[in-house]
Amino acid sequence: MTETLEYTLFYWPEIPGRGEFVRLCFEAAGVEYSEVNDVPELQKLLLNKDVPGIAAPHFAVPVLGVRSGHTADTHTKKAKSDAASDVQTSHQKHYISQTPAILSFLAPRLGLLGDADKLQGLERDVAAAQIHQLCATALDLNNEVHDSHHPISVSAYYEDQRDEAKKRAADLRANRIPKFLQVFQVALQGDGAGLDQKKDGGRRLWGSKTSIADLTVFQVIDGLQFAFPKYMQKLKDGGKYSHVFSLHQDVKDELKEYLESEKRLPYSNGVFRYYPELDEE
Repeated sequence: MTETLEYTLFYWPEIPGRGEFVRLCFEAAGVEYSEVNDVPELQKLLLNKDVPGIAAPHFAVPVLGVRSGHTADTHTKKAKSDAASDVQTSHQKHYISQTPAILSFLAPRLGLLGDADKLQGLERDVAAAQIHQLCATALDLNNEVHDSHHPISVSAYYEDQRDEAKKRAADLRANRIPKFLQVFQVALQGDGAGLDQKKDGGRRLWGSKTSIADLTVFQVIDGLQFAFPKYMQKLKDGGKYSHVFSLHQDVKDELKEYLESEKRLPYSNGVFRYYPELDEE
């Protein structure tokens, strides 16, 4: 019998936010996880080491809780109400925060290193690092999108920095988004990353199998289409980033059941927000 890991995602309620990058990993891999969204419970994990299992303090959610579970044939998903109480117990042995660190931890355990899993030794390590590199690039874009509607202060209201946001969003559309999309377009071209592994299946950022990089880029593109619908449609129609939009559709098809379920939270007041004045004029 194989020992499994039990996962709990700690994240804010009602918004997909940065927690969505973690959710997509579990959903794509078909691995069960619990989620805690109770704000007082989340706050217990932040900026302290009082909870057993916190070896390094956590600045913000998402936080991933991991503990050794039961054997594979007896492992079942815990209810959210039960998961919340784990913060109070010693059952939850380890906690990890920061989205890139969580994705790096999950990728090899959930089979989300794509074709890199076929490799060994240094080649595998380099391929895994390149996949994480693409993830980090997409997460950089994610951060810049957030800063486009909160360019002055994350704690101030959007309405109090609207004029600055218009300028920041204009630069994001004119300069930053195209630069990021070009990175992903090149990776998806025939001479892109992992070319020697591209034999069967659709185009992926590294090789031909979906990895955490593909999931991360999917989520950012999906959020951009919500936040800047006119602008993103213009880019899509232009054809310059055709592989990027094809990747988005391919991953969307793979995640169809989840994306159409109630588990997929709607965009609202998280990273991706729709303000008409920030979209293409």
